[in-house]
Amino acid sequence: MTLLGEFALWISLPVALWGMWLGYSGGRTQRGDLVLSAERSVYAVFGLLAIASAGIMAAFLQHQFQYLYVYSYSNAELEIFYKITGLWAGQRGSLLFWALLLGFFSVLAVFQNRSKNREFMPYVTGVLQTVMAFFICVLLFADVNPFERLDFTPANGQGLNPQLQNYWMVIHPPTLYLGFTAFTVPFAFAIASLLSGRLDARWIQLTRKWILTSWLFLSVGIVMGMRWAYLELGWGGYWFWDPVENASLLPWLTATAFLHSIQIQEHRGMLKMWNMSLVLMTFLLTIFATFLTRSGLIESVHSFAQELRIAYIFLGFMGSVLAACVVLILYRLPQLRSENQIESFISRESAFLFNNLILLGAAFAVMWGTMFPLISEGVTGQEISVGPPFFQRVNFPIGIALLTLVGIGPVIAWRRATRRNLQKNFATPVIVGALVAAVIWISGARHGLALTVWGISAFVLTVIATEFWKGTRARSRIEGEGYALAFFHLISRNRRRWGGYIVHVGIVIMFMAFAGAAYNVDERFHVEPGDRVDVASPLGHVYTLTYEGLSINLNNGDRNLLWQAIATVSIEKNGEPKGIRTTEKRQYTTNVGDPPMTEVGVRSTPFEDLYLILSALDDPQAAVRADSEAQGLDLQVLVKPLVGWIWFGCLTLVIGTLVALWPSVDGRRVAGAVPADAAPEPAAVGTT
Repeated sequence: MTLLGEFALWISLPVALWGMWLGYSGGRTQRGDLVLSAERSVYAVFGLLAIASAGIMAAFLQHQFQYLYVYSYSNAELEIFYKITGLWAGQRGSLLFWALLLGFFSVLAVFQNRSKNREFMPYVTGVLQTVMAFFICVLLFADVNPFERLDFTPANGQGLNPQLQNYWMVIHPPTLYLGFTAFTVPFAFAIASLLSGRLDARWIQLTRKWILTSWLFLSVGIVMGMRWAYLELGWGGYWFWDPVENASLLPWLTATAFLHSIQIQEHRGMLKMWNMSLVLMTFLLTIFATFLTRSGLIESVHSFAQELRIAYIFLGFMGSVLAACVVLILYRLPQLRSENQIESFISRESAFLFNNLILLGAAFAVMWGTMFPLISEGVTGQEISVGPPFFQRVNFPIGIALLTLVGIGPVIAWRRATRRNLQKNFATPVIVGALVAAVIWISGARHGLALTVWGISAFVLTVIATEFWKGTRARSRIEGEGYALAFFHLISRNRRRWGGYIVHVGIVIMFMAFAGAAYNVDERFHVEPGDRVDVASPLGHVYTLTYEGLSINLNNGDRNLLWQAIATVSIEKNGEPKGIRTTEKRQYTTNVGDPPMTEVGVRSTPFEDLYLILSALDDPQAAVRADSEAQGLDLQVLVKPLVGWIWFGCLTLVIGTLVALWPSVDGRRVAGAVPADAAPEPAAVGTT
């Protein structure tokens, strides 16, 4: 099977190149036979890449350590689950997996449009096959071929990095890859519209669900990565502004801007060139994210070894795509002019435009902070680090501005907001937000930034709740339905709009959780068995922790574990027992010589997490020998208010996006720009 997979990978390149040529030629000549052959080549490439991926999985499962990739990321003792997921454990396999996902989405796009939108499909197929051919070329000619063989067959492999042996890390990379690769389809339709000259809102309508799908996977993938960092890295945080974390955030920011700005084009026929530029930017940032991870130019816990050849290839591809797109946009510039102009500074168009500018400002700040060390080293020869304080100082005010616009943008009037419109929509929410901030301040929580975030969050949630209430009440009166049925029908009749509001609720919940970090408690103790320590929670109660003792497990071969030191801690809250948690140090056979890895103990409640870290053993060697005198250790205790709201907010975001993706009952679709004399309904908030 492995040999068949290697053969399939080599065959996929000429098939992809052939399909690319057929797609562009079919679009230019309008020959149906060429277009049909191009579309069939998409199916063929996906099938070949599936065979290649199956070959890699077979090599992992059959312990074929003669393959460099299998030798580097597996061994005989590794659990079967991680052998199967070894396909994306390292650089070579993850690039193949990326190409496989891109092939899957390409097949889906071609199949969905096999009998419709034929004016776009030749060029869409050509673009998809171009990107596919690029990734296959990287796999075959950039020293990252997953089928590369060693000169000998080792008896065993090096094994998988223990930090990657975590279920969040298993599902986090594929979810991000789904988001990255899915955005290639909107990009392909955008280029097809430029090549065909069909530059109305049709291409946006065809790709809106693709854009939302990509945005959803990116969002979930980023949060899963946060969850992995929170549970596995043992430092108590969930976001460190790591370069590769930032690289995944960049396309999310520009995709979010795009989701908002397309509403202006759909409703008012504006920002056509802006939207085209955002699609290009987001696609390039998805490529940039994988370039940054795989080139190794920037040091990161997520990055692979430095590969200068692959760096040059990616830079060349991104430069070529950028140049081609700029030429196409300039060529079609007359057709990309806006049909209307912004009539008032106080309008929904302005709010969405400000939203876009702020999101792009955040993207620029993150990009600059990420790349500055590399630029500085290249220009001056000095390596300058840019840490979390820079990103926090720059992005906190940007985040507050965005949070405010989440409440303003969806309900302010199109074209020109009147004083009556402003009072009707914002008077009560502003009062509620101010009252919430005042109550929190009186209760003793007086951190300025957190107080501001919670006050604005109350404002936004009141705006959204009011919109749901007004819509439900109006439908109940008109249709004579009960409030529950009216609420259900309200959402089902315009899922795009109300799903967007639910997404906004999820975003607000996450912002409130981020603000809770201002009240984190961090205490450190040296303890012996039987010692009791008290830690005060910012919510007013006191945790009493009793260190019960240290236990040792040795040589768990199934998990490549050399030894495991487990500290047991019993927990009381205001004197009431709340169970037991453990925190560990683990030494794996695959990282002997490196410091032991930490496994944390977390007790989660709706309003806070109690987070335990075994920071250090007094005498690790004696402890491993089960010396009864070597039980002392350093225990770090963190109390983290509202951190669980991050995960709940993400779940709410997922629900809202799925609602927005589901077709509305009446099947209504925006047909294009709304005439200037029309009174359009409130915007469908695709997401935030």
